[in-house]
Amino acid sequence: MQPTPTPDLPELLYLYDAHCGWCYGMSSVMQRVEASFTGRLTISVLSGGMLAGEQAEPIADSWGYIAGAMSQVEQATGVRFGEAYKQLGAAGTYFQDSEAPARALYVVRQLDAQGRVLNFAHEVQLALFARGEDLNDVRTYKPLVQALNLEFDEFARRFALPETGAAVRREFEAVARIGVQGFPTIILRAGSQGYVLSRGFQPYEAFARNLEDALAQVAEEQAGS
Repeated sequence: MQPTPTPDLPELLYLYDAHCGWCYGMSSVMQRVEASFTGRLTISVLSGGMLAGEQAEPIADSWGYIAGAMSQVEQATGVRFGEAYKQLGAAGTYFQDSEAPARALYVVRQLDAQGRVLNFAHEVQLALFARGEDLNDVRTYKPLVQALNLEFDEFARRFALPETGAAVRREFEAVARIGVQGFPTIILRAGSQGYVLSRGFQPYEAFARNLEDALAQVAEEQAGS
C-alpha cells in the first residue's frame, strides 16, 4: 500500500492525467519537488480522467491540436516527444482512454510500500510520449512494474479486476468534485485548508517559491490556532 500521508505534514495533491502533455512536463518538476522538500510534505498523485468515458477517443480526433501544441510544451518544459509517439499520432488509430493508465497507477499505489507512485506516473508518460507505447495494453507496464521490484502477475491480476475500474472511476469523480478545470492542477492540503498552487505547468523555481510561501502560511496559521 502507498504510505498514508503523515498526519502532521501538509499533503501536495498532484492532479494529473497520463495523456496530458503539460503533465508530462510537470511530472519532472514534481519529482524535483519531492526530492527538495523531503520531510516537509507528502505527495499524492490522483488521476483526473481527462479522456475517460465519453471523452475517450481515437488520437486522430485531436491530433491536429496535439501536433500544434507539442512544440509549445517542449519549449516551455524541456521534455521531448519521441518520433514513435508522433508516428502513433499520425497513424490515428491509437485509442486514448484515461482509465487504463489510471488503473495502473491505482494498482502500484496498492502494491508499492515505498510510495514511488510519482516516479511511476512519469514513467507511464515516457512510455507513451517518448516511446509511443500502448497504455491500454497491460504488457506495456511490465518493465515499469518490474523496475520497482513488484510482481507483474499480481499487478496484472489487480489491473483487470472490475473493482479496480470502479475505484478509478470514483477517483475521477473525486477530482471532478474538487472543481478541476484542467491538468495539471496542484493543491497543497493542510488540515481543512486547501491552497491551489498551480493550474497548468510551472517551472520548478516559480513553483518552489509558491510552495514555500504556502508552507509558510500554513505554519503561521497553525501557530496562531
